[in-house]
Amino acid sequence: MENISTCQNKKDVILANVMYLTYLDSNSWLVEIGRQRILVDPWLVNCLTFSNLDWLFKGYRTQQHPIPENLDLILLSQGLEDHAHPPTLKQLHRNIPVVASVNAAKVVRQLGYTNVTAVAHGESFILNSSVEIKAVPGSPIGPALVENGYLLKELETSLSIYYEPHGYHHPSLKNAASRVDVVITPVVDLTLPLVGPIIKGRKSALEVAKWLLPQVMLPTAVGKDVKFEGLLTKFLRQQGTVAEFRSSLQKHHLTTQVIEPQPGERLELQLQPQVVAS
Repeated sequence: MENISTCQNKKDVILANVMYLTYLDSNSWLVEIGRQRILVDPWLVNCLTFSNLDWLFKGYRTQQHPIPENLDLILLSQGLEDHAHPPTLKQLHRNIPVVASVNAAKVVRQLGYTNVTAVAHGESFILNSSVEIKAVPGSPIGPALVENGYLLKELETSLSIYYEPHGYHHPSLKNAASRVDVVITPVVDLTLPLVGPIIKGRKSALEVAKWLLPQVMLPTAVGKDVKFEGLLTKFLRQQGTVAEFRSSLQKHHLTTQVIEPQPGERLELQLQPQVVAS
């Protein structure tokens, strides 16, 4: 994309839209927007298991990434270990502010975090007068619990991100008041026999692209420098590829750019600016 600078004439002000995104593998991201550093769903140390059942499922990293410093916020979409990973959260300072789903907020409070805001669907949080974070319905966890997705908007420029790590996109997103510039979500399926997709990407990513018309989409959830073992992994099947998703966008005449991030690489996204009256 072309470099964009801030300029002004007699009629309009064109606001530069720049953000930085670092993929930390699995569901973990460092988002730099509105001069704020936001760590999303971190799993960065030790192994990943669920309820200590490593015989059933265990994830480990083949490449370590340092825990980011100088954080302004930790943002958690779910309370499960692959989003609110206790060993990682124990490595972070307990006074870092946390915004979380109701379920994830319970996890970090039990770990001793002192500044925790639980946001229900439709509720918003303003970070340092710079970034609005709005919770939207996300992934269902069992029959009674729906976790969070998030819309993040830089207040100065309206630069925006939508994040949902399992590919469950609520129809209310179709009524978003303004465009969404960047979408972070899966673009492939991970399925289990008799259960179906536990991560939805093939159809749902195309659907949300039609709704939000983002400039950029970045795949998440399917790790690159992580390995999984255990009984459950013998039945997991991946369906779809990033290349197939790009082809689907083209077939539907969508100009969204798909960037496949490399773990640890800090991406600078220079996006088409919005024009506001001066």
